[in-house]
Amino acid sequence: MNYIDTEVIEAHKIKIINHLNNLGIENIRKEIITGLTSKQKTISSKFFYDKTGSKLFEDITQLPEYYPTRTEKKILKTIAPKLMHNLRHADIVELGSGDCSKISLLLNSIPKENLKTINYIPVDVSQSAVNESARNLVEKFPDLSIKGLVADFINQLDLIPKTSKRMLCFLGSTLGNFTETVTNQFLKNLSSSMNSGDTFLLGVDLVKSTDILHDAYNDSQEVTAEFNKNILNVINDLINSDFNINDFEHKAFFNQGKSRIEMHLIANKDVIINTPFSTTTINLKKGENIHTENSYKFTQAQINNFAKASGLNIKEIFTDPNNWFALVLFEK
Repeated sequence: MNYIDTEVIEAHKIKIINHLNNLGIENIRKEIITGLTSKQKTISSKFFYDKTGSKLFEDITQLPEYYPTRTEKKILKTIAPKLMHNLRHADIVELGSGDCSKISLLLNSIPKENLKTINYIPVDVSQSAVNESARNLVEKFPDLSIKGLVADFINQLDLIPKTSKRMLCFLGSTLGNFTETVTNQFLKNLSSSMNSGDTFLLGVDLVKSTDILHDAYNDSQEVTAEFNKNILNVINDLINSDFNINDFEHKAFFNQGKSRIEMHLIANKDVIINTPFSTTTINLKKGENIHTENSYKFTQAQINNFAKASGLNIKEIFTDPNNWFALVLFEK
């Protein structure tokens, strides 16, 4: 994850620009320190995805307990021909793009003569994820033009070009990481940035059995635990701190009242963390936790509220036979 250097990568039909330095490393460090010195210590889930974190998450998506990715992909494969067959002279913008496996399912359904008219714009905070995804896609789809943005799309939504007709995609239920307030504001901002005729494909995880949810975030191979702990390595790089991941245990559970999975890191002993960017040390008592992620699970009523909050129209909702996951197609 590169927060400091601006980097432009150009090759063949690929252009990638890193805009994260525009946020200012000082602001990023301030956000981290504030979270770690609050009464309830927190680290934003956006810091999961350095190179190691991105690879670990890819591993998570292959686990038998982790249903969201395979369920969403099955829906995408089913609906792709209908959605993509007539798309041409358009930008496909993928927010939080990560790996390219999902967008490939959509691109596969675009006729070759139409694909030449398409620009794919992946937007992600992970430089390595955007780079690798772009390289893989241009090999698979040599006629595709790729214009990647390394950016925080919550705060840098205005960087996304909007001169062409656009299909915006926000897959993987990443929206579930946001609070209700942030979700509503993000959807309003996104809607305001869209032109008439633009579409927005949103992936959301649905409410289901607590046992299924628990197992998805507490896998038997403990890959999710490793992923959760790795966020401390990312923080060490950003604020020059001395977190030891072995001082913490992974904990994930479903908060029924708030309809969300919560992930925490629990200190297994008293811990003192030093960083040159804070005037005080960061102290955790044994048993104290750092809240690293929320993953909200949604109902049909909440999906309808997304439309009301954003001013977008729901064109169609696609789900799997178990009603575990939904892809919602909005239109401006």
